[in-house]
Amino acid sequence: MAKTVIYKFGGASVKDADSVRNLAEILRNRLRKNLIIVVSAMGKTTNSLESILALKLEGKDYYENSAILKDYHLRLCRELFPRDHAIFPKLENLFVQLENDLEKVLTPQNYDEFYDRIVSFGELVSTRIVAEFLCLQGLIVLWQDAREVIYTNSDFRFAKIDWTKTRKSCQEKWKPLLENFPILTQGFIGSDPRGRTTTLGREGSDFTAAILATCLDAGSVTIWKDVPGVLNADPKLFLNTKKFDELSYREAAEMTYFGASVIHPKTIKPLANASIPLFVKSFLDPEATGTIIHELAVPHQVPTIVLKKDQVLVSFKVTDFTFIEEKHIHRVYEQLQKLKLRVNMLQLSAISISIVIDTQLFKLDELIAMLRDEFEIRYNEGLELLTILHQRVEEIPPMLEGYEALLEQASRNTFQAVRRKI
Repeated sequence: MAKTVIYKFGGASVKDADSVRNLAEILRNRLRKNLIIVVSAMGKTTNSLESILALKLEGKDYYENSAILKDYHLRLCRELFPRDHAIFPKLENLFVQLENDLEKVLTPQNYDEFYDRIVSFGELVSTRIVAEFLCLQGLIVLWQDAREVIYTNSDFRFAKIDWTKTRKSCQEKWKPLLENFPILTQGFIGSDPRGRTTTLGREGSDFTAAILATCLDAGSVTIWKDVPGVLNADPKLFLNTKKFDELSYREAAEMTYFGASVIHPKTIKPLANASIPLFVKSFLDPEATGTIIHELAVPHQVPTIVLKKDQVLVSFKVTDFTFIEEKHIHRVYEQLQKLKLRVNMLQLSAISISIVIDTQLFKLDELIAMLRDEFEIRYNEGLELLTILHQRVEEIPPMLEGYEALLEQASRNTFQAVRRKI
């Protein structure tokens, strides 16, 4: 039997009616049995749902935003379907469900669980629309709920996979279906032991593709993007970018660790462990070669630039005139782990620990509250973290022109700076 193949389409590939039509054309000559199509929320739907949650949390009127989001999906469907198509009552039911969920009580204490229940709605809607449109085009796919096979713990917003249970469910529930039909499902979402919706972290649909590939012993994963492949910098931010024709798993993992947005950070490890190749291709030019990430690639020395925005620099200074010791570092990391905060950069001095983290609602206040009795804490928000892999010394100063560097550090292969616009 042919090995399963996984395709993942992100939000930009289904952002409007023309994009959905383009997706159908990509699949027209590629659709077959043993194919799983993972689809993200449409366009900026996840951002819109996060904005709705922020308004609700502040006690403000979010109904207008909700109505705009509903209208966006309905307008898209009116361009794709006849007026009497079954997609319209299905959408109506989904939006009623969203409105009912939004009426429930939201507090800082239940925010993460509430977030997962609401934000997962984007994937559920998009996959319904895409599945119905493909079937309308004569491209038959089975819509399946990812939450019925991807099992996680209850770490809402950053759920960890129960690999044993997930593999068993994929093999038992989906493998028999794949022998006859391709499956279309959601990225980003799973379910905890109590059946509650969980999410795998922002942009987690890539990780979903890797999970399914690993659990179904797939032959390959292809991520369809709006770029020609993996580039050495974001073309929206930097000029003269270069495409990698191939990368090793290790190089790709290093890039995602430092924040390269082309692939979700957790995607590489399971694929590397199972020796499953990952292709990154353009949905704007589907016949182009793209980039292959696999075991055989020759290491590169091309400078690679990664820029993470919305960063916070937090410094913890000891107050009893002692020097920083291992116990101080352990104490800070203990609280970071409780809050599910990842450190993007760490620097130690004789009397302080400085970390760089992503901006996350509530998290900074909670971290300060946990540690204010032990440290003098200062922080700066609205920063950028610049990382250059395989840096060349002469290329660094131009990257800092017009910026104040609050923190810098360099190793043989990596340069990092926390910067803000002057």
